[in-house]
Amino acid sequence: MNGQIVHRAVSDPVLPGDVTARARDLGPLESPLIWLAFASAAVAVLAVVVVLWRRRRVRRWGFPAFGVLLLLAAVTALNSYVGYVRTSDDLARLLQRGPGLVNVAGHLLDDGKEAPADATTAAASTRPASGAATGGQRIDVVNLPDPAHGIPSGSNYVILPPGYDTDTARRYPVVYLIHGYPFGGPRDWLTSGDAPGTLLALQQAHAVEPMIVVSVDMTAGNPSTDWECLNVPGGPQLETYLVSTVVPAVDHRYRTVADRAHRALGGMSGGGFGALNIGLHHVDEFATLVIALPYDDLNDSIGILNGNQAAIATNTPRRYLPTMKFSAPISVMLAVGTGAPTDVVTARRIAAALQARGQEAVVHTERGFNHTWHTARATLPYLLAFADQTFRAAPAAS
Repeated sequence: MNGQIVHRAVSDPVLPGDVTARARDLGPLESPLIWLAFASAAVAVLAVVVVLWRRRRVRRWGFPAFGVLLLLAAVTALNSYVGYVRTSDDLARLLQRGPGLVNVAGHLLDDGKEAPADATTAAASTRPASGAATGGQRIDVVNLPDPAHGIPSGSNYVILPPGYDTDTARRYPVVYLIHGYPFGGPRDWLTSGDAPGTLLALQQAHAVEPMIVVSVDMTAGNPSTDWECLNVPGGPQLETYLVSTVVPAVDHRYRTVADRAHRALGGMSGGGFGALNIGLHHVDEFATLVIALPYDDLNDSIGILNGNQAAIATNTPRRYLPTMKFSAPISVMLAVGTGAPTDVVTARRIAAALQARGQEAVVHTERGFNHTWHTARATLPYLLAFADQTFRAAPAAS
């Protein structure tokens, strides 16, 4: 087909107020009162040092204390803005990435009630994970290394809906979510993105049908590199890993509806770019794309392709989308915060390009948020509900 494809009846979902309010709420560690308290304490310590300047001991202890408090104020202010660490469990899992005593502190702080620890073998996918979520959900960790494609390890988190283990005749549609870059990872959608809580809230409100959500590990074992989910010349083949390794493994291990009409791909920021690029490359695999904080150009990440002009052109949706031919129709939701005008412009440009090719595209704007995890978390209910719309509209699987 050449783009003259009939639109399907999908739109920006209308959701219960308690679901959307929950998604917009700040976690306890995101409160601005925290960084204000540290900043106030730093100012108080500095004032004491100035007043008691002649006392050497005060100066010796006061300046380091002032520096530590100022650093804590800066870190917590940044977290309040970005929304990366919501709760003590989020903090525990962040500390567990560190070495030595930092790692030990993370394990001591972790109560093990939410996301499970990383699995070390693929066998973890065949039994309930050690850290099952509340409300009847189950979270498995499926470790899928793929050395042939340069992927040394891959801890993919699979969120199974309540009833999955009891209603054994039912099959479920799947939404795949990709984390941001750099320094992102598959846990982020469970912690910063609150995917388990959001999914449970939507299902309890009967706003969506039960579905499986998979948070995909697209780090290639090196989360500090801005891979952008690409097949990197001479490096990891992340696009191939997702499509050829992760999706078939999930379909094999779980009761999925294993067709494109019941499969969605999404992500945030760099993961959103990856979802857009991979989704457009593989319309035969994904009928729905649900993307927060989208962009359609590699920009500063272009260096990851080592100047390979063919690879750059192939992986720049802004270039190829206006003339792309679609072998099957897709539905796309692009979610942004109004506090990031560039994101709004980009989302509308992508939507217009898709619509010009006869595809369904919806832009959802969330008031007051920026290019942060706050926006990804606040818009996730809409993205999942949009995917649910397309799943319901799809013909039943054979």
